[in-house]
Amino acid sequence: MDNVTPLGGDVYEIDTRMAGYSGITAGYLILGDRPCLVETGTSTSAPVVRDALASLGVGPDDLATVVVTHIHLDHAGGVGDIAGYFPSAEIVVHEKGARHLADPTRLMASAKMVWGDRLDTLFGTLSPTDASRIRALGDVGTVDLGNGRSLASHYSPGHAKHHVGLLDSLTGDLYVGDAAGVYLPETGDLRPASPPPDFDLEVALRSLGLFEALGPQRLLFSHYGPVDDVPATLERSAEELRVWVDLTRQARSDGLDLDHAVAMVRDRTRERYTALQADPATAERFELLSGAESNVGGIMHWLDRSGA
Repeated sequence: MDNVTPLGGDVYEIDTRMAGYSGITAGYLILGDRPCLVETGTSTSAPVVRDALASLGVGPDDLATVVVTHIHLDHAGGVGDIAGYFPSAEIVVHEKGARHLADPTRLMASAKMVWGDRLDTLFGTLSPTDASRIRALGDVGTVDLGNGRSLASHYSPGHAKHHVGLLDSLTGDLYVGDAAGVYLPETGDLRPASPPPDFDLEVALRSLGLFEALGPQRLLFSHYGPVDDVPATLERSAEELRVWVDLTRQARSDGLDLDHAVAMVRDRTRERYTALQADPATAERFELLSGAESNVGGIMHWLDRSGA
């Protein structure tokens, strides 16, 4: 299938085609003795993911585990649907997100407030998963991939309180979710992901430090794809966070409201990203993935809360 890319080590990148776009959200299949899907994408992407797994020989009873880095709808919105397609799979998530997969009512109401009429188009509806199939991870945990291979889960908040990074014992791949920001492979751009309500700069920087200490061989971004230059990329992730926080703090101290703060930060960061000088479609996709309004709003919320 044209949305499946082999990455070596029995790892396959799946373009989940979020809202019909290509290159926005990746799921990853680790095709070992106990096949494991990392990230489901959105609810509307679930059939795309199911068909991609089928093309790799993973049928309804073959998938052992589904793991999500966190429960935001672009990463876990398809969990309920995928759980239905693959009835033998265990669903693994951090303990702070588990109850929302079993009962998505509050999560969906919150998403509706943020996205309004765009919610159905972008994400669809997260269906509940039977609580008996959900395994809640603590701050560390392990997912068995078979044949002595495993994914080690490491709690990595800052972007979200329910976020984990996942390190493959065989390949050294680290699934970074959104904790290292949003990467655009066509341009090499990296932009922070600092949405409300959970963003916290110091916590996010500690998570990046943890990722560096794990010594991964490669970073696998949910947005989007593999990156080999690990130290420079994590350093850039931290730099981007600091730049956006410094600019937002300046806007706040100048008394700007959110709309004017967003305009100021967007203008002053524009030159950092090739994507925004590229064709309109690439710029639109980058903004959808890591919107200035969402990022600045999350930083403002943190500044108000912390007095930083």
